[in-house]
Amino acid sequence: MKRLNFLNRYSPVLLAVLRIVTALLFLSAGLVKLAGFPAGAQPGQMPIMSLLGLAAILEVVGGLLLILGLFTRPVAFVLSGEMAVAYWMVHAPKSFFPILNQGAPAILFCFIFLYLVAAGPGAFSIDSRLELD
Repeated sequence: MKRLNFLNRYSPVLLAVLRIVTALLFLSAGLVKLAGFPAGAQPGQMPIMSLLGLAAILEVVGGLLLILGLFTRPVAFVLSGEMAVAYWMVHAPKSFFPILNQGAPAILFCFIFLYLVAAGPGAFSIDSRLELD
């Protein structure tokens, strides 16, 4: 596959795109729980002093930090753990199969965040500007 080696130059940019798009989706999940935005989305606004309220705070703050690429590795580590806990506490007890327990997004978020722990933020990050990466 040497013919495709020219694509290596795009790796940092594509890593940043993965980080930003994933963080935007994660942020939107947190906004539903924290502020009930957008209206009608499930599960809706949650009490702040609940387990889902804590999840909402992690998702909003963590999502914003990942969009910016600030403290990417430690934030991604915490969020990966959050998604692992969410899967095993909420989804796995419903069924062994992720397609039946609606746990596929939690699994994907968990492993994308775990990848970001290892790979770092990619291009367009505050971490790289401050040489934190």
